[in-house]
Amino acid sequence: MPYIAGTLNANGFPMTSRRPRRAPVAAAVLAACTALACLHASVRAQEEPRPATGLSTRTWTADNGNGTFTNPLFYDEFSDPDLIRVGDWFYLTGTTMHAMPGLPVLRSRDLVNWEFLSYAADRLDFGPAYRLEDGKNIYGRGIWAPSLRWRDGTFYIFSNVNGRATQIYSATDPRGPWTHREMKRSLHDLSVLFDDDGRAWVVWDHQRMRIAQLTDDLTDIVPGTEKVLFAQDAGMGEGAHFTKIGGKYYILSANYAGGFRMPAARADRVDGPYEVNRAISQGEDFGMAQGYRLKDNKTPATLTPPDPSARNANSLHQGGIVQTPAGEWWGFSMMDFNSVGRLLSLAPVTWQDGWPYFGLPGNLGRNPRTWVKPKTAVPSPIMAPYVRSDDFSGTALQPVWQWNHVPVDGQWSLTERPGFLRLHALPAPSFWQARNTLTQRAIGPRSSPTVTLDAAGLADGDVAGLALLDMPYATLGVERTAAGLQIALTDSARGTTVRAPLPPGVTRVQLRADCDFLTEQARFAWSADGRDFAPIGAPFTMVFQLTTFQGVRYGLFSYNGTGKTGGHADFDSIDVHEPNPHGLMRAIPYGRQIRLAAWKTGAPFAPGGAAAPFAVRDMGLGRVALGAGARWISVDARGGVTLRRGRPGPAESFQWIETPTGELVLMSLATHRFLRIDPATGAIRADSPGPLPDGSDGVRLTWTQAAT
Repeated sequence: MPYIAGTLNANGFPMTSRRPRRAPVAAAVLAACTALACLHASVRAQEEPRPATGLSTRTWTADNGNGTFTNPLFYDEFSDPDLIRVGDWFYLTGTTMHAMPGLPVLRSRDLVNWEFLSYAADRLDFGPAYRLEDGKNIYGRGIWAPSLRWRDGTFYIFSNVNGRATQIYSATDPRGPWTHREMKRSLHDLSVLFDDDGRAWVVWDHQRMRIAQLTDDLTDIVPGTEKVLFAQDAGMGEGAHFTKIGGKYYILSANYAGGFRMPAARADRVDGPYEVNRAISQGEDFGMAQGYRLKDNKTPATLTPPDPSARNANSLHQGGIVQTPAGEWWGFSMMDFNSVGRLLSLAPVTWQDGWPYFGLPGNLGRNPRTWVKPKTAVPSPIMAPYVRSDDFSGTALQPVWQWNHVPVDGQWSLTERPGFLRLHALPAPSFWQARNTLTQRAIGPRSSPTVTLDAAGLADGDVAGLALLDMPYATLGVERTAAGLQIALTDSARGTTVRAPLPPGVTRVQLRADCDFLTEQARFAWSADGRDFAPIGAPFTMVFQLTTFQGVRYGLFSYNGTGKTGGHADFDSIDVHEPNPHGLMRAIPYGRQIRLAAWKTGAPFAPGGAAAPFAVRDMGLGRVALGAGARWISVDARGGVTLRRGRPGPAESFQWIETPTGELVLMSLATHRFLRIDPATGAIRADSPGPLPDGSDGVRLTWTQAAT
């Protein structure tokens, strides 16, 4: 991919000459912000410029265009994934909580490039809380942990809803329509297996787990078949994925006790007894440090600062495995990627002693961030499931949009003013309770939504604009008071609102949030002419939290804070610009001479004392050989590193991989482990399972092109 090196500023966005004063809360977290920022201070990457006209179209794709992919599959939230293969197609769904419509259904031929098909659940409406009425809500609840299955031409999604029995959605076409039913009981974190003899089984619950046969109509369990499978301390977790492979039954789960990991169990009989493998995947966080966490919901909010020294805080956990038509096995699982949410990753699977380990031989349980794509009969085009920018010129909302709770029909429109999304202002005491807020998932590693709003229709007490839906949340809007229209930035973490009057006669404004999900800082600005943007307020700290059980979402909102029905807000467009649509990747410097050094200490990378520039040879599939004169860096089976003469082969080949924060790590194809410079001795070996979040292991490297 043609990524050209260039210098980033501290937060990946253009600097302005006007700098807002720092509020006390921002000053309190400055040291922690700096700690996160320093984790990628060495990054140099080319930013994608904003388009001169029109809306931004480039977005994150995992496909590198050279036969490899880089995790995550999507850089926006896709939690509790379940994935199946039907014929040559793979199908995927995941948790959507309180966002509606819910349960997206995607499909792919290569597990890397996905297209959107439908939402299985149009809406959930089981009472006032689902509609944000009577001061109630279902934040962090709703619909979650789906089990996607197929049998005899019908797709099924079984999913949990808080306080309800398990829901069933079925369709003969994954594009819909989907039929909805409810089971007779709730089965927490369930997974369904359609066995070869026609019977249906379900596994559910936490740690001990239960199994039972389902009735023919799938709505209840057969009396007398329910059974507890495991002792409390057997090592199993929750989020079961139940499958049958080669005549054996396997249950994969997620366990967070002592750090995220994936235990598995297997048996010769569907009801056991099962033996447990406590970790088929453990410790894989790609070197991503734990970010901010919400300690309490008080105002001002108390945040726990980032902790790069934490281990297994973000590790891959809940997921399963699938086999391709070519016979390869692949694993899918999610990880907590801090405030952008829970992201989905793909891993090669290695079978050993009858267990499906995520990862490669020699490094089981760990999966490379960049690896070769699954084999397919026909190459798939590079694609992403969603278009994020929107000018609202269509007759229906794009699939990227989801409502925050149940929408109020008749109080929003794409036709009352063609080419605009009109949101009528319903009464609400704050944004948190505002109905008809339209949202989409934020996308990393950095993104910048700009909303164009016509505020002429606002009535007294109305406020409308752009939100970062999270807990805490922030909103940048236009409000109308007796004094006229003014810009208002509300920061619920601080409990503050900063205001600035609009120029006389101006009703059309642009509202922008520059969001960096590596530093977890968001900065706001507004413009009256679409060219010059004035910053407003202090940086807002985005956090990962379990109040909404989601990452940050971009929202369009309109409500009246005086307890009455107000006017309306007309949204002309939203432009979601991604300055790094392929992350922080730089082009691999094939054919160039480079110097390598330890990222944390700056110590030169000098195997065998050869600190001279290394020639970078293209070995295909994103792999390199590094030459010093007539010799090549070579790795033996035990991870020893030497310089060897001759033509480079697998022992001299390294997968070129970048961490999420932009540093280089080199994985040996001889050991499937990473080169490292021992911080204590300076010795160089290829024996690391992967980079630690704090960089204390000497795995992260920096590279610079040598002068010619």
